[in-house]
Amino acid sequence: MTMWVFGYGSLLWNPGFPVARSELATLHGYARSFCMSSIHHRGTEDKPGLVLALDEVADAHCRGLALAVEPGHEDKTLAELRERELVSSAYLERMLDVELDDGSVVNAVTYVIDPDHVQYCGGMELERQAQIIAHAVGGRGPNTEYLYNTAQHLTEIGLSDADLDWLSDRVRVLSA
Repeated sequence: MTMWVFGYGSLLWNPGFPVARSELATLHGYARSFCMSSIHHRGTEDKPGLVLALDEVADAHCRGLALAVEPGHEDKTLAELRERELVSSAYLERMLDVELDDGSVVNAVTYVIDPDHVQYCGGMELERQAQIIAHAVGGRGPNTEYLYNTAQHLTEIGLSDADLDWLSDRVRVLSA
């Protein structure tokens, strides 16, 4: 049976596992947003950055990629995803149905934000997000790189995100 992973942020451009197949997909009931304070990968405890997470919102949906893991790599992929995504317990690992663009539905490993976690910061205004992203740096590099790569990859695959595009433009001005 194929193991699927839903990518909506850095997994789009840096999955970190062998992908056998990639399909445009929609996850219903969640919105992609910079609603997680990053104290490891794109910021520090003293100067947190922001990373994308899926925030549960009743009528929302998130467009992304359903990534099929190369057969034989399922256990290693899941272990590596858990090490990467569950570093601070702010994400919750869920098996959620995602709808592929051909209308079929697959069950995918999906990381969503825990709204009760201390790193949850949903509802922040875009200007405040831009101010944080423009200056934060963490263990995996500058917060700007994370934003730019994600926004660019979404555009390249035809899933442009208006908020991420606005943030990219604003952050370029702030960090110039």
